[in-house]
Amino acid sequence: MATIKDVANMAGVSVSTVSHVINGTRPVDPATEEKVREAIKILNYRPNLIARGLRRRVTHTIGLLVPDNSNPFFAEMARAIEDAGFRSGYSVILCNSDLSDAKQSNYIDVLLAKQVDGILFISSGNRPEPVRRVLSAGVPLVVVDRDLGTLPVDQVMVDNEQGGYIAGKYLADLGHKHIACIAGPSDVTPSAMRIAGFRQALAEAGIELPEDRVVRGDGRFEGGERAMNELLEKGIDMTAVFAYNDLMAIGAIGAIRRKGLRVPDDISIIGFDDIPIAQAMVPAITTIAQPIEELASTAVGLLLERIKDKGKQITRVVLPTSLVVRESCRSV
Repeated sequence: MATIKDVANMAGVSVSTVSHVINGTRPVDPATEEKVREAIKILNYRPNLIARGLRRRVTHTIGLLVPDNSNPFFAEMARAIEDAGFRSGYSVILCNSDLSDAKQSNYIDVLLAKQVDGILFISSGNRPEPVRRVLSAGVPLVVVDRDLGTLPVDQVMVDNEQGGYIAGKYLADLGHKHIACIAGPSDVTPSAMRIAGFRQALAEAGIELPEDRVVRGDGRFEGGERAMNELLEKGIDMTAVFAYNDLMAIGAIGAIRRKGLRVPDDISIIGFDDIPIAQAMVPAITTIAQPIEELASTAVGLLLERIKDKGKQITRVVLPTSLVVRESCRSV
């Protein structure tokens, strides 16, 4: 494998001149630069980017920590972040905590050990300790899809309360009065805000949402199925259900069908996220869409700004959601 010294010898210049040509750190005579680049091409020389990055204290890598990469929403988010990072010259290291605090903590250690230039963090919960660990290590950090309040860290998220409100108002406008809800796995954001917005819209329409009509799922397909079965076994009179996310909406639809009921004829279902499979379902799922591409590009942009200027003012970005009407809801 050719070295930088081999390139210098072939081009008849010093090693430092080759370095300046590669890194653009100092103007080089055009004729000399051409000789260096020709030598690089002939020798098929590849700079050691890792070693060069460590010398400069940059690696052109960013870490991405997600809570569940089996969830299509987070898979789409990871793809969009990888695309945005690639366009800016950064490689993305993906870590999946699988909703485990222990795995999340371990992966933070791994990313810090690898000296990534920054971390995009979608936490498995809302505890501030993991964020404080990264900040105390001096590594630039952006929290995505989680609301950590006044914690001094850049954050980008969607307006989950607005999304829940849109879902509730839509069902109320369709005439539904007997409504149930499959909530997320905890009482923290984003689940809590979605349910708060949903309750507000129903309250404005004069519709109650008693606690026995709210059951909790784990955010996965199986969790939606279990939660829907729980509602059905209670014998609750309901014409519509709001699911915390599309995966649980899909699970709920399966549970409804296995009871011999139909969506939306017997029970309407509205989800949240707008994952790709939502529109492929039969019936296609009406849902609240999150702007995944904008979330990803905004998060990467904030992180790159923080990498360049660690002292800049903290930024908090909240993006709107939107209603996507398909086939899983009907008027009553």
